[in-house]
Amino acid sequence: MSKIKVGDLLKLKGLISEKQLSLAMNQQKVTGDLLGDTFVKLGFVSSNEIVQALAEQEGLEFVDLKDYPISEEALKLIPKDTAVSAEFIPLDIDEGRLCIGIINPSNIHAVDAVTRLTQKQPKVYMVDRDIFHEVLGKAFFFLENPIQQRIDDTIKEIRATGAATGTALSSLTDLIIIDGIKRKASDIHINSTAEIVHVFYRIDGVLQHGHCIPMTAQKGIISRIKILSQIDIAEQRLPQDGSFTFTFLNKTYDIRVSTIPTIYGENVVMRVLAGSGRLLKIESLGFDDANTKKIKRLFSKPYGIILITGPTGSGKTTTLYSALREIDVIERNVLTVENPVEYKISLIKQTQVNEKTGYGFALAVRNFMRQDPDVILLGEIRDEETAKIAIRASTTGHLVLSTLHANDAITAIPRLIDLNIDRFQISSCLLAVISQRLVRKICKYCKTKYELDNDVILNLKAYGNPLTSAFKGTGCPKCNGTGYAGRTVIGEILVVDDEIRELIYANASTNTMKSAAMKKGMRSLMEEAIRKVSEGITTVEEVTRVIE
Repeated sequence: MSKIKVGDLLKLKGLISEKQLSLAMNQQKVTGDLLGDTFVKLGFVSSNEIVQALAEQEGLEFVDLKDYPISEEALKLIPKDTAVSAEFIPLDIDEGRLCIGIINPSNIHAVDAVTRLTQKQPKVYMVDRDIFHEVLGKAFFFLENPIQQRIDDTIKEIRATGAATGTALSSLTDLIIIDGIKRKASDIHINSTAEIVHVFYRIDGVLQHGHCIPMTAQKGIISRIKILSQIDIAEQRLPQDGSFTFTFLNKTYDIRVSTIPTIYGENVVMRVLAGSGRLLKIESLGFDDANTKKIKRLFSKPYGIILITGPTGSGKTTTLYSALREIDVIERNVLTVENPVEYKISLIKQTQVNEKTGYGFALAVRNFMRQDPDVILLGEIRDEETAKIAIRASTTGHLVLSTLHANDAITAIPRLIDLNIDRFQISSCLLAVISQRLVRKICKYCKTKYELDNDVILNLKAYGNPLTSAFKGTGCPKCNGTGYAGRTVIGEILVVDDEIRELIYANASTNTMKSAAMKKGMRSLMEEAIRKVSEGITTVEEVTRVIE
């Protein structure tokens, strides 16, 4: 029986349409790329989704390398050259057998090599081709170069000499950044105190302590970062901002730097931007089936405005772009203005704000109107001018998608009123508000069940949930002792129907609007969070940290 072609397979799975397949095949004739790669470049599917479909066709299990903790014991069993040449990655050891990830389902060389080296046939999984070489390179690099040990050795050298040399400082600064990359940190904090410098990493939205650095190295490390960022090395009394690129194992990371003066010297925060992330589907974000269907219906509307609210780092942009995948970009002209562009998609016209030239959100949307748009994605509504232009665009037959800072879905309405938007305009053009947060998921390797305290049980009952037990992670090497691994979204969706429109226009209180929305089926952030606790996805403590 012949294997089904990749295009037909993806169409069968509902991942692409006939129109998308036709366009991809036309582009392939010009570029000569593989058809699967063409789908990814066009933004129709992610390479991850293609591999999952192929794995299912081959009867193999799929492993997502992005979130998989590679076992050092497994890596030690295989020489790096063997893994590279035979194109497989050691993943773990299960019941005495080595688990390996491959990118080609017919890779018998990998199976033969592992069988020869371990005397046992491996368990074979399929992994994402796009990040295979990056993950393989990192895994062996960190095996051969223990970062903690190298940092400790450099600190010992600094303490032994009583002074920090240029070479030691340069090495220590690089190692701090590399360790942040290893830990998948979004931010690196260098905090000075009276006696010591502390390095913290923000991982899955929470700060974790990394290292203690002698004060003798403080000025040198900060000066090194300033030089890299091309900001004034002599200015220590005023806050400064800068950026630089950091290359590690052939991958470039954009590092944004912020310094502020404190009583113990300057404090530095480095935000690590790893380039375009993976474009996710709505189904994989963490919304339940009912809310996923709501979002899909909303983004198929021809005009109006949809807002996503939440604090910085709550995944608003990821949700916006996932929802964009529900829009037919072949038939509809989609333009975006962002700060910065986080996901690059071929058929979407994307622009980036440039404060130095005066190119901001409001100016971009004003000029978009001459570009025959159907859908406009506006990175953020932050002022009155931008809000008014966005509303105007949504009332003239365009679908406008944007983000707004508000605590929940309902309070987005008074927030728009604060920006001097007329109530009639809000009621007539606002389609929906999605409010969201990100919560950490329990590590599946150390997940345990426990009985809840009476106080917690009573608190949960107030939200209509009779839970008496829950799950938590006890902490293990795979989750770095935190009990958590990865994050998922919790969200509430306010759909603006006729009743809510009338309440907005009538200047009803937020409590009245919320009560009406809840009767129509809207579930609050807390209710959604408790649902995830009951399903063993997250913990009561995490919900309290993020929402209460």
